Amino acid sequence: MKLSFGFAAFACFLISFSTNSQTVPESNAFAFKLKEPITLDGNLDEAIWTDSEGWNGNFTQYFPSDTSASKVRTRVKIAFDEHNLYIAAVMENLGPRNYVSTSLRRDFRGEQNDAIVIVLDTFNDKTNAFQFGINPYGVQREGLVSNGGSRSEDLSLAWDNKWFSEAKIFENHWQAELIIPLSTIRFSDGAQNWNANFYRIDSEYGERSTWTPIPRNFPILSLAYSRKLIFEEPIKKSAANISLIPYTAARTSKNFLEGTSEELKPSFGGDAKIGIGPALNLDLTFNPDFSQVEVDQQVTNLDRFEIFFPERRQFFLENADLFESFGHPNSRPFFSRRIGVDIDSATGQNVQSQIIYGTRLSGKVTQDWRIGAMNMQTATDDEAGISGKNFTVMAIQKKVFTRSNIGLIYVDRESLALDEYQQLFDPTAYNRLLGVDYNLNSADGKWTGKVFYHRTFESGEKQSPYSFNALLIFSDIHWNWSVSILDIGKEFNPAVGYVPRTDFKRINPDVSYLFYPNSKLINRHGPKLEFEGYWNEQLGQTDRDINISYLVRFNSLSELIVTQSNRYVYLFEDFDPTRTGGEALLAGTDYTNKTVKVEYQSNPRNVFNILMEAEAGQYFTGNFQRMTSQMGLRLGYLANISMNFNYARIRLPEPQNDADLVLVGPRIDLTFSKSLFWTTFVQYNNQIDNLNINTRLQWRYAPVSDFFLVYTDNYFPGDFAPKQRSLVLKLNYWLNL
Repeated sequence: MKLSFGFAAFACFLISFSTNSQTVPESNAFAFKLKEPITLDGNLDEAIWTDSEGWNGNFTQYFPSDTSASKVRTRVKIAFDEHNLYIAAVMENLGPRNYVSTSLRRDFRGEQNDAIVIVLDTFNDKTNAFQFGINPYGVQREGLVSNGGSRSEDLSLAWDNKWFSEAKIFENHWQAELIIPLSTIRFSDGAQNWNANFYRIDSEYGERSTWTPIPRNFPILSLAYSRKLIFEEPIKKSAANISLIPYTAARTSKNFLEGTSEELKPSFGGDAKIGIGPALNLDLTFNPDFSQVEVDQQVTNLDRFEIFFPERRQFFLENADLFESFGHPNSRPFFSRRIGVDIDSATGQNVQSQIIYGTRLSGKVTQDWRIGAMNMQTATDDEAGISGKNFTVMAIQKKVFTRSNIGLIYVDRESLALDEYQQLFDPTAYNRLLGVDYNLNSADGKWTGKVFYHRTFESGEKQSPYSFNALLIFSDIHWNWSVSILDIGKEFNPAVGYVPRTDFKRINPDVSYLFYPNSKLINRHGPKLEFEGYWNEQLGQTDRDINISYLVRFNSLSELIVTQSNRYVYLFEDFDPTRTGGEALLAGTDYTNKTVKVEYQSNPRNVFNILMEAEAGQYFTGNFQRMTSQMGLRLGYLANISMNFNYARIRLPEPQNDADLVLVGPRIDLTFSKSLFWTTFVQYNNQIDNLNINTRLQWRYAPVSDFFLVYTDNYFPGDFAPKQRSLVLKLNYWLNL
């Protein structure tokens, strides 16, 4: 494919916005060199904390408004020595009150919690950052912010590491004390300043406030808005950063459909994390086991294409943005779930295929360069008909202008099977991808975008094995608009990626406007118009969506969206609209449908809350009504009881099938303490004729060290005849050397 002059001009147009300037903040924070030791108890009675100088306050409201000081006062102070970063925070109130913690489980998230969060951009690139948070009950969270924090999805709480904290509640305030080992985070050795921000979530007043003011039309994660954290003297790493995480596990299972069983047998393996210099990390894994990972939350699939399920395995998650930020949601060059994960068609659940080893190097080389390199080998399973494969992924990212970057990615899957007796290598069974992405992020965050070109390589000649995208997004306090052009060739085939369909061109512009009324009830509201069109050279137009919606966001944090959609669909393959084995609609036929959808989210701070989506209208040759809901009941911080309910009523004229598709998923999450958790998840899905039960007990007996007991069962819903059953015990320990 040759880029047209228009596309090239569009790319230059994106680049021109990368040099936008930004107002320099009024004040910075200072980190003081510690002269005496600190006892971690949450009391803040050491001299460094009792000194009134050096506290950072004057927080500004982010929600519900961004034009006034916060209602409640917050103060943060920072110190350091050769080994640790020390942070103290005092969160004042207007009087005695209760606090909201949805559970005692680590890595809480959501607007309903009380918390103080520290954001540290240790390389001053305003693109990547570490985040540490704590709530009034001492529950920790830590995460990684990527891509400038321009979307809520840019925060990953899957990153785990050792750090220490205590919190205490008093009559009119609560306070926290944090100790973060310098070996836990990556930074430039000898640096004397970082970018930083602090934000507070307050459940009593529904307020979120930030130390550096952030416009409320941007996510509170946005790294475009920060101030300097200046150290009293250059900060250095004086300790090695090596962690060993061995595990032992035992598993037994029985497959009633095939009449096979697996006796309880032990397995061993582990991970190692090795800091290479202050900014690079080497991750190693041998015979990894992910059996403790929670099952996917199933959905009813009324689409013609594969559904995307996110990665949950810990090894793949740290610095995941280096590999997974490439591409587009409909054209991902790398999707880590292609390695060592298969879907069991009988149960709809993910199942492991054995990974022999994995190695990954990732992080910063200089202030402007990031690299990522990964190699993994899977095992041959003759019974399952799976041949071992070798996977290599390499990514390079170079910062350009203020916050933008350009990256290269290379993905290679080889048919390489290793066992005790032989080595098999098929030189024709390879799949490779090479791609380049330019990511726009203006200094003030108003302009974001992307241009990429990817190409796959396989044995034999392929027709149009490429993927191209150009995207530009503008956002300010009132207007938000975007335009995206996506072109995926007929034989573009990233075998280690995620591409639900090929051979199409797509254009997707949208525009919205927000009003901010002076109201005690409504925080913001406004309309949105979106167009999405697909076509290819052989068939012409194949899909078209025109959506008109209206958003109302309330000061209570509840939200209402109403959308009217006009859809056109051309079937280029036979398709059963119910996916239940009925008579398929024939390829070459087309359909025009109209639907109305209502989405509602209640106040998440309430003891009982609901997230609901209801849609009704025409569906191919008939009609449908669909409702998806997630109802939650919170019993303090000890228990969360939720019910996922998905019902679709489809009525089609003969010879197609009618269908009533039901997916019910009750979930009980008990947090007995900050170290003992029990989660039970039940899913009934009549679309795949399966009842799944997954119950998991987790005991965090030491920092980032766990014992898991996991039981999984699958049945036929009609007569409760068993399909598959498994029991897993796993013990791991995090050892810092």
